[in-house]
Amino acid sequence: MPILQASGSVCSPGKACVLLCAFILAIYILGPPLYWHFFEGIAVLKHGSRSECAPCNCDCAVDSASVLPPGFTNNQSADCTNADPSMREELGKYTADLLSEELKLEASVAEDNQRRADSALLEAKKLSSQYQKEAEKCNFGMETCEEAREKAEEALIEQKKITKKWEKRARDLGWKND
Repeated sequence: MPILQASGSVCSPGKACVLLCAFILAIYILGPPLYWHFFEGIAVLKHGSRSECAPCNCDCAVDSASVLPPGFTNNQSADCTNADPSMREELGKYTADLLSEELKLEASVAEDNQRRADSALLEAKKLSSQYQKEAEKCNFGMETCEEAREKAEEALIEQKKITKKWEKRARDLGWKND
């Protein structure tokens, strides 16, 4: 059943469904960014600026890289905490504490890895010993079997000699092989 549009033209249900899906998809994609921009704009109007912190208005000549550990950078050209010696000392203690904690953690991980390696080595030694015992049993069984085979072979040779002797006697007495 066709749907009449406001202009009077006919819109099929398939077209309406496609248009509805396109509208929902557009809201899904564009909705969250617009929502957050809207509320950010309201926050700017309420507070007067986007920055939550007051700007640092100090003329520090000391470089902040001297306090920070290697690998850390400060994007500000001047750091106000460098002007205060007690703050510098506190940051140095904090950095030292972090580094010592990291070293302790690495030592703990290394000890744990060593413990696992020792455990795996002990287990491998146990399995090796067990396989060695099984191999020795197997070798002993092979030697026993070999000895039994040699004895059986000697007994067979002896039986063949006795059989030939009896067969010769039987032929001498008139026995014929049919």
